[in-house]
Amino acid sequence: MVLLSLVASHHDLDLTVLERLQSDVHVVGKDLVAATPAVTGAVVLATCNRFELYLDVDDVAHTPSARRAVADAVAARSGYAPEQVAEHLRPLTGTDASEHLFAVASGLESMVVGEREIAGQVRRALTSARQDGTTTSTLEALFQAASRASRSVETATGLGATGRSVVGVALDLAERTLPGVDGSADWAAVRCVLVGTGSYAGASLAALKARGVRDVRVYSPSGRAGPFAAARGVRALPAGADLLAELRDVDLVVACSGAAGAVLGVDALAAARRGEARPLTVVDLALRHDVDPDVRSLPGVALVSLQSVAEHAPAEHAALDQARALVERAAEEFEADRRVRDWDPAVVAERTRVLGALETALAAVPEDGRDERRARSLRRKVRAQLHAPTVAARAAARAGDAAAYAAALAELAAVDVPDVTPATTRG
Repeated sequence: MVLLSLVASHHDLDLTVLERLQSDVHVVGKDLVAATPAVTGAVVLATCNRFELYLDVDDVAHTPSARRAVADAVAARSGYAPEQVAEHLRPLTGTDASEHLFAVASGLESMVVGEREIAGQVRRALTSARQDGTTTSTLEALFQAASRASRSVETATGLGATGRSVVGVALDLAERTLPGVDGSADWAAVRCVLVGTGSYAGASLAALKARGVRDVRVYSPSGRAGPFAAARGVRALPAGADLLAELRDVDLVVACSGAAGAVLGVDALAAARRGEARPLTVVDLALRHDVDPDVRSLPGVALVSLQSVAEHAPAEHAALDQARALVERAAEEFEADRRVRDWDPAVVAERTRVLGALETALAAVPEDGRDERRARSLRRKVRAQLHAPTVAARAAARAGDAAAYAAALAELAAVDVPDVTPATTRG
């Protein structure tokens, strides 16, 4: 078995490319597992700034066919040619793949280093794969280890504990154009419409409340505003409400619904704001653009987008080197444990060959010829012979030393089953 990851993120690609790669992302894992026996499991991690697939491949020789299957599956959903998809997805295997996921889960690869949201997104990716039936024991162990690594990084370095996030940076940028005094927003006086009811909407609402915003109205293109707002103590706009009409007395729009197509179009917003003097700040956190980017050209409208966040994210935390060292060690430990699990069946088989045959032989000795003391002595002797090469084989597996592992396995194979006869057992 081999762990294969295919990675596309804001580090390498424009956000519009990521958006297309994520088309119908929820079915890609099932498509892959169904498409080829080489892929035994798949977990898809899709966020506002990354698209990553983690695959359990049955043999290292089958990784090229697994990559072709990925390119075909994503191409069929995104409209890109398979060759384009292959170019956009960077392959990682083994320790490189696990170390990358651990770094992602710890917020080290985010637009905002140390952001908190990504750890939850990693957990939800595994949950979705479970629901789709595409996980394996290896992928389960990988994603659970990633969550542990994330917690270890936050505990040891403080990354994530400061509350920095994509939402936080976006609101910092929005503050510059919101009404206030001396360039600082009077958040308590800000009137806001929140577009969306998903996890990012929840994080956005929490961030707005933390800054003191009291007037938040929730709009949902899919009509789910009521339950979301009621559970969080804010007001929902009625299902079917005219969003543009609701913006007449609003200072801030935070949009993160991920709806198909723009919720706020430039022409419609221009018409709605004709003659309007009140400034409007729009924060668009949806990868698929809830807001037409051209609204920034309208008089009195300021737009903060994910691209703005990427350009203005805080500099890397002073503890980043320590965090990366922790992630590297966690990945090495995970790979060592995985090798032990993968290589151990041969060790167990040799031990079973000897110990199982010994017990069978002892059980076959006639009752009147049995010597229990002698039997116990034989068991101790055989276990002692097996002990050293067993320890050596598992240590070699942990270290990834194939030659030492093979030598230890050969030593196990050379252990003979004792000859147990009535004469032997009587001494």
